[in-house]
Amino acid sequence: MATQVETRPASSQARSAAFSARLSSRLGTLSLTAYGILAFLFLYLPIIIVVIFSFNDSRSTAQWSGFTLSWYQEMIEDKQIILSLWNSLFVAIISTIIATILGTLAALGMERYSFRGKTAMDSVLYLPIIIPDIAMAIMLLLFFNVSGIGFEPWRVSFFGNSLAVPYSVIIGHVAFNVAFVAVVVRARLANMDRKLEEAAQDLYANPWQTFRRVTLPMLMPGILGGALLAFTLSLDDFVITFFTSGAGFNTLPVRVFGMIKKGVTPKINAVSTLMLAFSLILIVVSIVMRMRSGDDEDAIQFGM
Repeated sequence: MATQVETRPASSQARSAAFSARLSSRLGTLSLTAYGILAFLFLYLPIIIVVIFSFNDSRSTAQWSGFTLSWYQEMIEDKQIILSLWNSLFVAIISTIIATILGTLAALGMERYSFRGKTAMDSVLYLPIIIPDIAMAIMLLLFFNVSGIGFEPWRVSFFGNSLAVPYSVIIGHVAFNVAFVAVVVRARLANMDRKLEEAAQDLYANPWQTFRRVTLPMLMPGILGGALLAFTLSLDDFVITFFTSGAGFNTLPVRVFGMIKKGVTPKINAVSTLMLAFSLILIVVSIVMRMRSGDDEDAIQFGM
């Protein structure tokens, strides 16, 4: 009997400790969940409000007056906005192509080869990611003035639209996009299995054949991911474009900045919603490509 009397308090203490542990665990989970919800609301609630008020029937962005699509119609009929959109697309496409090529070559050189000054080159390559945009914009502006490149426009017809795009804007976008492409492609290179390349060389493939048939297909998800990132950054850039464009040239972000000076209207919300939708489409495309690349890798590993 004495033994039973002594064990009852011990078992009661164990149950109490277990209950306290479960309660603490549940409270911790609820706290983290609530914190995560509040963080997401803080980040995305303003974006949701911008999208909602782009359909507002009033010019006021503080009071809801009804649903309408008139602001989107005004946006489409505004020739300056459409011209700015074409300018943004042209600059983004050209700078992305150039930056993707240069960034991929830089990633291959930095990851696969050793040479004198590699550490310094590595630091310089990633410098645009570290320094503030305003500092890089001022440096590019000084470079164009000192070098004599200036802001000479490149006159071109793009999908039936006559554009005058300064070379300085394209050079500036390439300058900061190369670093982002190199980071993405280099991460892909670090995770690649080099045994497949060695197997191709054992089967008497020369370096060019190995690169074209083995390395490049395996590297393509990283290249496309870097290209999508560069395209998105170029399409949304304001600071560097504003400093390197000269007078009379506007991309869509620069045009929106000029519109805000006259007052915020749902028309600006409509333009912002359009840019947001385009960015989301690029993100979805990037995710789908990554999923497909993962399926391809699994198929290779299992011999399917």
